[in-house]
Amino acid sequence: MELTQLTQEIYAVSKRLEKASTALYKLGDEKAETERVYRLRLTQEILTLKAEGMPATLISDVARGNVSDLRFQRDAAEARYKAAIESLGALKSQLSALQSILKYQESMG
Repeated sequence: MELTQLTQEIYAVSKRLEKASTALYKLGDEKAETERVYRLRLTQEILTLKAEGMPATLISDVARGNVSDLRFQRDAAEARYKAAIESLGALKSQLSALQSILKYQESMG
């Protein structure tokens, strides 16, 4: 790999890392927000079922079932966040490898 091509590749990966870190922040915010909404709605559902006189042994399961769409959204947001972290790690590894190649080529110089 030519030195010019290698430095361009390092620059491109650095830019991708920058974009990925911004996206990770947004995904983290989305993850937290979906968790907040889910817990709030679950609490409201539990209180509603309790007020309606549902037996206490059933409230938890029924409430979770009633807000299962919100739980799915929460879990999906968490999965996207974790995938973004993995992707960011892969980019860091790629950048490290490119930097190692660059150092090796410069030392052979």
